[in-house]
Amino acid sequence: QVQLVESGGGLVQAGGSLRLSCAASGRIFSIGTMGWYRQAAGKQREMVARITSGDSTNYADSVKGRFTISRDNAKTTVYLQMNSLKPEDTAVYYCNIVALSAQGVGYNYWGQGTQVTVSS
Repeated sequence: QVQLVESGGGLVQAGGSLRLSCAASGRIFSIGTMGWYRQAAGKQREMVARITSGDSTNYADSVKGRFTISRDNAKTTVYLQMNSLKPEDTAVYYCNIVALSAQGVGYNYWGQGTQVTVSS
């Protein structure tokens, strides 16, 4: 079993900052790509940012220059630093990891989601 525990969501005024964290634990051989997705009310879930095991990153155009994704040295915790937040960033944010087995098979896991609300 793999568990993802997210933290750091909340209510913030426009222009403010929040930092999300997601810690992975359990029976994990290794972790490949880690990422953050979000789903606003009435909309589809979308990718926000991803980071590979080699620390390559990519971002949604809407957050480039404002959000930064990173992972710890053990590569089991992923962070999302969100600056210059806008009301349109309001959504439930989900952590996602691809956990790799010893045979190299990848398994997708999702966190429970954390609410981010940006007031204008």
